[in-house]
Amino acid sequence: VGPGVIWIAALLATLLSLEAVFRSDLEDGSLEQLLLSPHPLTLLVMAKILSHWLTAGLPLLLLAPILGLQFGIAGYTLGVLLLTLILGTPALSLMGAIGVALTAGLRAAGILATLLLLPLYVPILIFATGATAAANRGLAWGPQLYMLGALLMLAITLAPLAAAAALRIRAN
Repeated sequence: VGPGVIWIAALLATLLSLEAVFRSDLEDGSLEQLLLSPHPLTLLVMAKILSHWLTAGLPLLLLAPILGLQFGIAGYTLGVLLLTLILGTPALSLMGAIGVALTAGLRAAGILATLLLLPLYVPILIFATGATAAANRGLAWGPQLYMLGALLMLAITLAPLAAAAALRIRAN
């Protein structure tokens, strides 16, 4: 139960803070300045995603050992849980940036982004909780981590490009 609760906390922390990634830039007009900047928009978007992960994902990653001990998670399983959080929480932020960029400036952007993102988040949750459950039972948990790593690499590669394209389309 413990790893699932920690992963739901990671999901909620990501979803609740995602709306703020581009909102202030949209409200004060600095999003247009980012679009006009000589720097590549994908790098600027990646910096915003990194700052989101540092404020939403990293604190949970640092608190996970304490929370894991409170839930009675064994040391070996706790290590696997930390590995899944290291691989999964950045992927949540990266994929979330796509949804937030697509819904930037809309009236019900938070709800719409959540509806768009939940199907993208389900594989991350399945592989992460599957790895911790396998480690808890003494089974092989490597394949689930490989899939999480593949999802993270895919998200690192495509999410900044997709979010930048969505912001450019939104500006036109």
